[in-house]
Parts: sequence; structure tokens; C-alpha cells
Amino acid sequence: MSELTTIHKWYWVWDFEKEEEWLNQMAEEGQLLDGVGWCTYRFRNSLPGEYVIRLDLDRNDGNFHELLADAGAECIGKVFKWAYYRRRTDEGPFELYNDIDSKEDYLNRIIRFIGIVCILNLAIGLLGIANGSPAAPLNMLCAALLSYAIGRIHGKKEVLQKERKLHE
Repeated sequence: MSELTTIHKWYWVWDFEKEEEWLNQMAEEGQLLDGVGWCTYRFRNSLPGEYVIRLDLDRNDGNFHELLADAGAECIGKVFKWAYYRRRTDEGPFELYNDIDSKEDYLNRIIRFIGIVCILNLAIGLLGIANGSPAAPLNMLCAALLSYAIGRIHGKKEVLQKERKLHE
């Protein structure tokens, strides 16, 4: 039976690429992601480099999940809307978004999701201020942080748009 290790680690929403990179580095070292939770990653021993890990903002699309399963990928788990997938490296390259258009669409989905949560926090915060709620500043802080996240992800999108212009 393989030994399980749990690591608690925080990533900001705009650092999803760094998170994926870290998870793949762990897989390269023989620590395979086996479960996820809020700031919690569970690993088991495996052969170094046996799997590739990918993150995705879950789109609740049965066809997409079926396509991934047919391609040999399995969903390890989900945290809020983030889904974690793995696939054996001997099955070939595993990329969810391999062209500029699909990467840009992915970033747009992330921006839309964060935008909705940001607007909700802003509305709750403003209502809380109007009603004298002691929690209102926390909602306003969340809205500010989510606005910052949108800006950071929009910056990634601008980089892709510049890359597209270079290739045209």
C-alpha cells in the first residue's frame, strides 16, 4: 500500500499556473496528487514522472468530462469550481488548452466566475454598510481582492493577445 502525505498550501486564484506547475513537479518527484481540499493536497507515492496533472475551472459540461475520460484522464477532485485531473504520461501529451483561442476562452471563463463572486461580495458589503453589519468590511475586502484577481488574470489575457499579434 502506498504511503499518503498531506500538504497544506495556499495559492491565489491568479496563480493557478504556479499551482499546476508545483503539482507536476511533485509528480516528477514521485509524489502523485491523490486528493484535494481547501488548501489541502494529498499525495501518494508513485513512479517519478508517471502522471501529468492539469487544473481547470469546471464547466459542468458532461461532454467535456466524457472527452477527458475517453482520453485517459481522471478527475482527482474538485475544490469549489476548480477541477484537478491527472493522466498517465505514457498516454502522450496532456494539455487542456493548447492554442491561444482556447487559452483566452479559459481565462474569460475564470474572469466571469470571479466577476460574479466579486459583484456578490460588493453588493453584500454595501448592504451590510447600509445596515451597520460588522461583517461588511470583510465583504468589501473580498470584493477588492477579487477585483485585483480579475486584473491579474486580465494581464495574462493581454499577454496572449500580444502573442497572437506576433503570429499573425
